[in-house]
Amino acid sequence: MAAASTNSPGIGAAATEVPASAHREDSPRRTTVHVITDLDGPGQIPTRPSGCRLIASVDVEWSKNYQIKDGNRAFCYSIVWIAVPVSDTAVRVDGGLPFWSTSLYLDRDDERPDLIEAAAADIGAACENADLIVGHQLCSDLAVLSANAGPAVPAALTAARQAWRDRRSDSGSQRVIDTRYDAGHVLAQTSRRLVDVCGELNLDVTQPELARASMTALHRDWLHRSDVQARERVTVLNLRHSLSTAYVALRAVGYLSWRAPLNVNANLATQWAGRVGWLEHPTFRDLLGEGASK
Repeated sequence: MAAASTNSPGIGAAATEVPASAHREDSPRRTTVHVITDLDGPGQIPTRPSGCRLIASVDVEWSKNYQIKDGNRAFCYSIVWIAVPVSDTAVRVDGGLPFWSTSLYLDRDDERPDLIEAAAADIGAACENADLIVGHQLCSDLAVLSANAGPAVPAALTAARQAWRDRRSDSGSQRVIDTRYDAGHVLAQTSRRLVDVCGELNLDVTQPELARASMTALHRDWLHRSDVQARERVTVLNLRHSLSTAYVALRAVGYLSWRAPLNVNANLATQWAGRVGWLEHPTFRDLLGEGASK
């Protein structure tokens, strides 16, 4: 995998949205994918703070079609980077940690090659630079991205899938954590749905985005009716998945503990303030409260 370039905006730097008309100079096909990032775009990584481990968490949203082989279609992904001080014992925090992130959402179905390219760049950067790479059912996310790539699967995706298969045979500490399968030792309940795992670990991940519509319906509203709030709801839902998965993994490997409950929504609002309209909606703001994580 090619080495990723670095960027050091400072922990907590504001995310910015790349103009929708951005396109690669080597391609005549214009793209309108929506990218929100505080790392100058896909493939970029934060500068590791001194004395810290760097954790990368990935989550992909995809429409499901089990009637045909490889019928699932990715339409949104995010990667979250968190720095945690190296310590012999779990670092205890009173609220959400600062993080860096990149989020990408398609404007049209024919832009999927751009999503695959961007996701591969971010996943490759994680494989090259992160101390810990995590996801919740990461194997499925990587499989969908690879299937959507067609015959020319990016090397970064192939390498990441192999790292997932080898994750329990790594010498020394485990570098890839799939929280659906690798966090059972810190859980008492049987459910491995991310929302249930988070609830058991005292992570507040309330999902108001799904109160009246499924993710599939929200995505359809965006594609067919250009409903910006629908896209923003899914974007926030996806980013919450990446961020909460990072916390579950950090708890599972013993790097982090927190005062209960840790409000993941407040953590999101603090980092992405002013960048996504849905975060300012009264329904979302009602989740934050006076004791919001900082």
